[in-house]
Amino acid sequence: MESRGGFTSRLGFIAAAAGSAVGLGNIWRFPYEAGENGGAAFLFVYLVCMVLIGWPVMVGEIAIGRRANANPYGAYTSLGNRNWGLVGIWGILCGIMFLSAYNVVAGWAFGYFLGISFGDILSTENHGAFFGGYTADITDNFFYSLAFMTITGIIVLGGIQKGIEKAAKILMPILFVLLIGLIIYSLTLNNAMEGVKYYLIPDFSLITLETAYSALGQAFFSLSLGMGCLITYGSYIKKSENIIKAAGLVTITDTLVAFLAGLLIFPLVFSQGQSPTAGPGLVFVALPGIFADMGPVAGRIVGGSFFLLLCFAALTSTISLLEIPTTFLIEQKKWARKKVVALFAVLIFLISIPSMLSHGAVDFFSNFLYYEGRNKTFFDMVFDIFSDVGLPLGGFLMMVFILTRWKMYNLHEELAIGNETYPGSFMQKFMGILLTYICPILLLIMFIVTLKVKFF
Repeated sequence: MESRGGFTSRLGFIAAAAGSAVGLGNIWRFPYEAGENGGAAFLFVYLVCMVLIGWPVMVGEIAIGRRANANPYGAYTSLGNRNWGLVGIWGILCGIMFLSAYNVVAGWAFGYFLGISFGDILSTENHGAFFGGYTADITDNFFYSLAFMTITGIIVLGGIQKGIEKAAKILMPILFVLLIGLIIYSLTLNNAMEGVKYYLIPDFSLITLETAYSALGQAFFSLSLGMGCLITYGSYIKKSENIIKAAGLVTITDTLVAFLAGLLIFPLVFSQGQSPTAGPGLVFVALPGIFADMGPVAGRIVGGSFFLLLCFAALTSTISLLEIPTTFLIEQKKWARKKVVALFAVLIFLISIPSMLSHGAVDFFSNFLYYEGRNKTFFDMVFDIFSDVGLPLGGFLMMVFILTRWKMYNLHEELAIGNETYPGSFMQKFMGILLTYICPILLLIMFIVTLKVKFF
């Protein structure tokens, strides 16, 4: 069996963990969720959810991973028993299925980057119809998604230090540079300040239970919680690291990228008189039209840069999602990393094909009946079960594990390692309240509500 290795520095861990969190959830999903839920009102609730839910749950996952020094299944088994190991298996399964659908969207982003930079996407008259036809045509999607999975596999093949950490240290700074450069440009456009006002000046009357539910779901989705990713990465960090501080920096980085994505997209949308409530198609339907209106040269440069940014964000997440099952099989079966990465890359790509076919190419997958009275696509089913329902369930079960099996005193003991001021501090009391009461209750409510909305 190969040496487990580990992150060489705090910066390496934060870059990798933040890269895992930063992805399509920040740049594709966050802006349209904010646009549909009142802009600044949603942003306010989202920030509260990141502090009260996202950060403490991340602390719990990293602590479990570091204490057990193992993958999610190995961690739950060693700190609990074989039955608790099923929670780790569920997280690994969620990661595999989530990556299968996520890689399809990453392929769309890669295709749009090429089509805007070097093709004729911007000359399309009806971008909504074009996107529908584009996603229904599996030919391009197949090769773009395959290319994305291949690049992901090559990076994960390098292991923690030479692959994941090295890639994260390169990709994350580039991502920030692209994002800030595009923001500066977007703020120079006419009527851009109306977008800024919509995004930064909250109307608290717009905050509803639906807003709170959407913000909580987005916070959990954005940080890649509930699937064992942070348990896996936590198993690679040094005992000298301050877990609370490291998790805080990852949460801040992820939140900052989401915030900046909104600061980029809403000025662009308002500058062209578009609606911020375009939903999931905001990035692939509304923005290409906006880029086209900038002219053939500026449109290609700005639009191409935006979708390149989207590709980098997606890649930092697909890397971490592939590492979850890879670490599991290396440790449980003692297989070589090269063999495991090849196996999972091929397997997950094959699993992704029904999601590719579910946007009009094959009727069976496009109208997938998985509960009475509502047809959805196979792609929707994967997100519904393994993301929207699966991740809160994984987070809630982790809370139950900490409270009933591993016990809070063991968690506090682990958090004190690398943080001498933690025992008896306000932070210990605050973390205790969050993890004992607030997180489990809110995650259980989120799981039940999501289950009801999605399936009943």
